[in-house]
Amino acid sequence: MGRGFWVVVRELAGVVKNFGARPVLRGVDLSVAAGEVIGVLGTNGSGKSTLLRILAGVSKPSGGTASGRPRTGYVPDRFPARQRMSALSYLCHLGRISGLSTAEARRRAGGWLERFALAGGPDAPLRDLSKGNAQKVGLAQALLPEPDLLVLDEPWSGLDAGTRAVLTEVVGESAARGAAVVFTDHRPDLVRTTATRAHRLVDGRLQPLGSEVPTCRILLRGGTDEEWSGVVARRGDDVELEVAVAEREALLLEAIRRGCAVISVDSRVGR
Repeated sequence: MGRGFWVVVRELAGVVKNFGARPVLRGVDLSVAAGEVIGVLGTNGSGKSTLLRILAGVSKPSGGTASGRPRTGYVPDRFPARQRMSALSYLCHLGRISGLSTAEARRRAGGWLERFALAGGPDAPLRDLSKGNAQKVGLAQALLPEPDLLVLDEPWSGLDAGTRAVLTEVVGESAARGAAVVFTDHRPDLVRTTATRAHRLVDGRLQPLGSEVPTCRILLRGGTDEEWSGVVARRGDDVELEVAVAEREALLLEAIRRGCAVISVDSRVGR
């Protein structure tokens, strides 16, 4: 397809997604145009990954429409790297499936692995890679076909500082060549500085990030050693979070499930 700027490549209209009786997305409208970078902010369990799976075409909505069929590169929140193949062999195989010649697939794959500085080099077995290095291979496979739509779920998670900077460059370069990029993250500053248009997913609905969204701060102590979204500060066993008020009850239930003590909830904080 052509890569003219401001051409809509993917559009969601009134998209609803339910898992059983539980609604996750509630009437999402989103137009994705060539050359723009869209950031989606949200806490764990807010529906970000579900939204991206629908955008990438790997999941169908329960209601509403998802139109447009761009060539898409997709990086899920957890890249399945438990394979016997080497990183380069895996990428060459995917490249051939996408229509590249063996030589071109090998050239592109090698270039991306070098740029992302894969530990162990291109012959490193996928099953031996750390989470961060598996993420690098996941990014390479998404970029291999030079997609018109690049869909990235928490793509900076697990990467070292140098690779995070490289990925930010790649996002900008992809938009500059006319591709659309949609990514999720839980850090407001990163979303604002990287995206040309930013949204927050709250209660299954997209809201412009610049709009007034009431937030609250929650102080937790102890529990399982897992990552939280919306972290403001960590002090020993304590973690302070800032989340949308609409997401407060769901986060408190999750905190209790993880064995955390809820020290305080301050709803007076606002954006």
